Amino acid sequence: MSPSSTSEANSSAPARERVYEAFADRGRPLSDAVRTALSAGCERLDLSVGFLTGIDDGRQYIEEAVGDHPEIRPGTECPLSEAYCRRTVEIDGQLSIQDAAAAPEIADAAYDRFGLGSYVGSKVVADDEVYGTVCFADEKQRDEPFTEADELFVELVARLVGRGIEQRAYERERTERTAQLSAEKRRFEGIAENSFDVIFRVDTESRFTYVSKAVQRVLGYDPDTLVGDIFSAYLTPAATADALESFDTLLAGESIQGIELTFEHRDGSEVVVEVNATPISDDGTVTAIQGVGRDITERRERERQLRIRTRAMDEAEVPITIADASDPNTPITYANDAFETVTGYSPAEITGRNCRILQGPETDPDDVARLAAGIAEQRAVTTEILNYRQDGSPFWNRVTITPIENDDGEVTHYLGFQQDVTDSKRSERLIGLLNRVLRHNLRNELTVIQGYAEFIDDPPPDTDVAASIRRPVDRLLDLSETARELESYARRDRRPTRLDPGLFLPATAAPLQEAHPAATVDVTVRTDRDICAGEELERAVEELVTNALEHDPKPETTVEITARDAGEWVEIEVRDDGPGIPPMEARVVETGEETELQHGKGLGLWLVNWTATRYGGSFQITDEGGTVATLRLPAITDDQTVEAVARRPTVLFR
Repeated sequence: MSPSSTSEANSSAPARERVYEAFADRGRPLSDAVRTALSAGCERLDLSVGFLTGIDDGRQYIEEAVGDHPEIRPGTECPLSEAYCRRTVEIDGQLSIQDAAAAPEIADAAYDRFGLGSYVGSKVVADDEVYGTVCFADEKQRDEPFTEADELFVELVARLVGRGIEQRAYERERTERTAQLSAEKRRFEGIAENSFDVIFRVDTESRFTYVSKAVQRVLGYDPDTLVGDIFSAYLTPAATADALESFDTLLAGESIQGIELTFEHRDGSEVVVEVNATPISDDGTVTAIQGVGRDITERRERERQLRIRTRAMDEAEVPITIADASDPNTPITYANDAFETVTGYSPAEITGRNCRILQGPETDPDDVARLAAGIAEQRAVTTEILNYRQDGSPFWNRVTITPIENDDGEVTHYLGFQQDVTDSKRSERLIGLLNRVLRHNLRNELTVIQGYAEFIDDPPPDTDVAASIRRPVDRLLDLSETARELESYARRDRRPTRLDPGLFLPATAAPLQEAHPAATVDVTVRTDRDICAGEELERAVEELVTNALEHDPKPETTVEITARDAGEWVEIEVRDDGPGIPPMEARVVETGEETELQHGKGLGLWLVNWTATRYGGSFQITDEGGTVATLRLPAITDDQTVEAVARRPTVLFR
C-alpha cells in the first residue's frame, strides 16, 4: 500500500467507526443514527450536504438531511424526474458526479432546482425493495473524481440505512403485533369472564391453568379451585376414557369438535358439556390446550324427551302425520309407519305431498270442504271421510287435524290423526241394512199372510190357504236365519287364513249337487295359489251356488264354479244358465244404495258382499244370459305369510 493510500484509510477510519457505532446501538432511534451517518459522510467526503430520500409513486421525499441547502430539508419533495437521484435508483452500484453541470446523468431540471456541482449517491434497499437513496453533495464541483473508497463508503452507509429501515419496520410490526395481542388478550379475557360458556386452558399434563367464571354456574366450583387440578378429576368415570382419548388427539396437534363429556357437579348431579378444543403450538410443539365447554344438559334432556315422543309417534298404531302450515300446499313433513299400514303409502312416498292424494271418485266434497275450512280458520277439525288406499281400495277414515303454534302464537304445522273406521262404518251400514230389509220383507210377507188369513173360514176353490200362509212364513224364517247369520259374522273377529280353492270349492259344491241331482255343478280350478280370507268365504260361495240352483224354475240348471288368477288376486266366478238376477237386486247389492223404489229382497247376496269386502276384496254381479257372480280376493303363494298378504276391509258395497 502506498503512503497516500495509508493516509486516506486512516482519515476514513473514524467516519466508518462512527457510522458502525450509530447503527450498532439497537436502542438508538433510526433518525438519529441516520443523521450521525450523514454527518460522518459529509466529513469523510468533504461535502456540505448529506441526505436520505424516500421514493414513492414517481416522487422524491427528503426524510433526513444535514447541511444547509434550501431545497434539501426534511419534508421537502419533488418529482423524481427533477432529482439528482433519478439515475441513482436505476443503476447497479453508486452514481458519482464530479461536475454536475456537464454530466448527462443529471437532468437540466434537477440542476436548475438544486444547483449542486458534485454528487455521490447509492440506492437504499429494504426488504428487497428500493426504498430511496443516501446522497452526499456540494454546490461546488470537484477537481478530482470520487474514489472507489468514497463510493464504497457511501454504499456502506446505504446498506446500514437499509438494514435500519428493515429493523424499524420489524420493530413497528412487532410493536403493533404486541399491541394487537395485548388488545386481543384483554378482549379474550373480557369475553371469557362474561361468556355464558366455560372457557378453559390446560397444560400438557392435563391440568387447568385457566377457567372462566362460567364454571361456577355450570359446575358449581370457584374457578380458582380448579386451577392446578387434572380435568379428569371432575368427570364421571364413564366419560373419562373418551376425554383422555380426545386429549391425546389434541396433544397430537389436532382439534376436536362437539365431544360430549359428563361432569360431576359440586352438588353431586351430572352435567353434560359439549367441548370444542384446539392445541396451542410453539414451533410445531403443542404447549397447551384451550377450548370452550357448553352446558347442554337441558338440551340433551329435551332431545331425549323428543326421541321418546318421536318413538311413540313412530310406533303408534294410529296413523299420524305432520304438515307444513307455512306452505300453501301444506305438504306432509312426517308420517309414521302406521300411516303406511292403513293407506299403503310409505312415509317416504307421502312426504312432500298433500293428504288429498287419499281422495277418490266417491269422496264426499262436503267432507273435503269441512277439513279445508278447519285448516283455513286454523282450528281443530274432525270428520269421517271416504278415502282410497294406494291400491285403490276405499276405506272410511276418521280424520282429526289440529294446528300447532310456535312460541309467538303462529301456526307453523298441522298435526293429523287418521283412524281407519271402516269396520265400524260397515257394522253401522249392516245394521241399517238389516233393519231396512227386514222391515220391507216383513211388511210385504205379513200383507200376504193377512190376505190369505181372510180365506181361512171360506177358502176359494182350488186354493190351499194353509200352504199359502206357510210359504211367506217360511220365507220370513229363512230371512231371519240369514240375518242372524250375517249379524254373527259381523260380530266375529276377522280371521284371515290360507284357503285352498282346490279343496274348499269341491267340498262346497258336493252337497249342493247331491241335493239337486237334476242340476249340474262343475268346479274348475285354474290357479295354484291359495286365497287369503276367512272361512266364511265357503259360506259365501255356498250362498251363490244355492241362489243359482233354487231360483231357476227348471231343475236342469247348470252352475259353473271357476277359480283363476287375476294379478294379485284370485277370482271365483259362479256362472249359471238360469233366468238371471233381477237388475234392481244386482244394482242394490253392488252399490249398497237403497231408495224408496229400490230394495234388496234378500240378505244372502249381502252376506256375500260383506265377506268379500271384509277381506279387502270385491263382489260383482252381471247378467250374461244367466247370472255371473264374481268374487275377487287376495292371492297368497306358498312362500308368503298371511300377515304379509292380508288386506284391510274395504267399504261395504262398492
